[in-house]
Amino acid sequence: MRTLYVDTDRSQVVYHANYLRYFEFGRASLMREANYPYKKIEESGYIYPIIKTELNYYTPLYYDDLMLIHTRPAQLELVKLQFDYCITRAEDGEIICTGFTKHCAVNSDGIPVKIDDQTIKLWQQFPRE
Repeated sequence: MRTLYVDTDRSQVVYHANYLRYFEFGRASLMREANYPYKKIEESGYIYPIIKTELNYYTPLYYDDLMLIHTRPAQLELVKLQFDYCITRAEDGEIICTGFTKHCAVNSDGIPVKIDDQTIKLWQQFPRE
């Protein structure tokens, strides 16, 4: 994925909040590639809103930089799950940003529920570290 001009701020670097968009792109891509896209999750009656984020910035991205977004399922609890991320510059592998998003499983009424079986299966099948 390349950074767009609109992603940069006056100082010519990617604006810090845009890294959350990149995390979302990585998360959605991972779930789509696992044949369980968000659309399918929501059609099955589950929603996974973000309840916590953490981002650690190491070096900036600039306009038109090519980045790699490494995303993996991490912690899994009864009603919460976490994705971990590492964004690197494609050109040299330099770590740009790391972080996580924590999500809570809720039903269509917004009430916390047990994580769905398909998501649990995906977490169990995904390689660890």
